[in-house]
Amino acid sequence: MNDADLRGAVQQELDWEPSIHAGGIGVSVVKGVVTLSGHVESYPERHEAERIAARVRGVKAVVGELEVRLPGGSERTDQEIATAAANAIEWNTLLPNDDIRVRVENGRVTLQGKVDWQYQRTSADQCVRYLTGVRDVNNHIVVSPTVRREVVKAEIESALLRNAELDADLIRVETRGDHVILWGNVQSWAEREEAERAAWASPGVCHVDNHITVNAPALAAL
Repeated sequence: MNDADLRGAVQQELDWEPSIHAGGIGVSVVKGVVTLSGHVESYPERHEAERIAARVRGVKAVVGELEVRLPGGSERTDQEIATAAANAIEWNTLLPNDDIRVRVENGRVTLQGKVDWQYQRTSADQCVRYLTGVRDVNNHIVVSPTVRREVVKAEIESALLRNAELDADLIRVETRGDHVILWGNVQSWAEREEAERAAWASPGVCHVDNHITVNAPALAAL
């Protein structure tokens, strides 16, 4: 699939998705790398647009240059956003809220602290992402398990095999203590992210280096 066809496919996918307003989003493609420009009305919409573009087969990477332009009724002060974010984290039963700190500047939320699991880091991001007035989220929370252990390569490989969305034969796993390195080739950016998510689910993982490349050979002749 050439860049022009891929651009059309991404634009169609954005237009098809009811959760976003694609009218303000521009799409350009260079060698399979998609750049989204223009504007949306909320941070969740920006994040969703990037996710939608990434799931199109043939997309190798997504560069998000979308500007968040909040409607007048959605404007909030940094103090209001900070209070709402702190409350959201406190009320999230998945999180050790004593270990997470919130800072807000010009509508941009920065999260800091440490958690035991990647899913907790992701949950903290998600519970502040949808708050009114948020323009961006910088997630600097560190995954640092309380109990250290060697990550078992076989456990991650088994998790990849169980995942129906992945061809595990095309993915190679290396482990170095609490560090996981992924190599291989998949057919979409969404598959690449799914492989990384599966690696993070193993107990004791503190770092994942994802070197998986995206290539869709089945589309090359189109």
